[in-house]
Amino acid sequence: MRRAEAPAAAPQGSWLALTPAGALMAFGQAHPSLDQVCLQGILAAPRLPQVKEWIEQGPEQAGLYGVAMANGWVHEVRRELQSPDVKLDSFLPHIIGGLSGERRAALASGGGFCVGQTGYLREEAEALCVAAADFSEFACRQRARGWTGASALVSFHQDAAMILPSVSFVPFWVDGVDYCLVLGGEPLINNPAFVELLWGIKSAGTRFSARFIR
Repeated sequence: MRRAEAPAAAPQGSWLALTPAGALMAFGQAHPSLDQVCLQGILAAPRLPQVKEWIEQGPEQAGLYGVAMANGWVHEVRRELQSPDVKLDSFLPHIIGGLSGERRAALASGGGFCVGQTGYLREEAEALCVAAADFSEFACRQRARGWTGASALVSFHQDAAMILPSVSFVPFWVDGVDYCLVLGGEPLINNPAFVELLWGIKSAGTRFSARFIR
């Protein structure tokens, strides 16, 4: 990836946050690149890092800062923000509903297990989560066979006009665990709620690991 020669000067008292596009870029692969790992680090702590603090973490962050700003992967906020400190079972239905134009959504994990849903009946959500996992495996097989454009990001339509999808699958990976959003109607991924979802999942995993280690 092309690097900026020098990071732009960051205002004092500003914190660095991922944009929805940056979150999808950072968490969109099972095996993240070094740039993606650096961007994931923005959500690695209970609070957002200060811009200066993140840049000074290492040469990769310093080189990536200007590129990430130019590509709209990150933006600066003027106040410190804390990670969601909630139980996932109550947090998920609220947060994923805002990512669907019809407020029908589900989150699949671990090969099709339904972690949470809203707007869908449980049986329908479970069937869609299994379908999302099956399609992700299908796309992976096609890439292995040489179709480099086989993306696990996909929308399905029920009418030939194909104006609005009936359902979309949006896969992502957090700390090596595969997830997939199932979104009914228009997918609203360009939404800060997507970043909050990723941060909430990552924070929940960190808290669980800390308790387990003790």
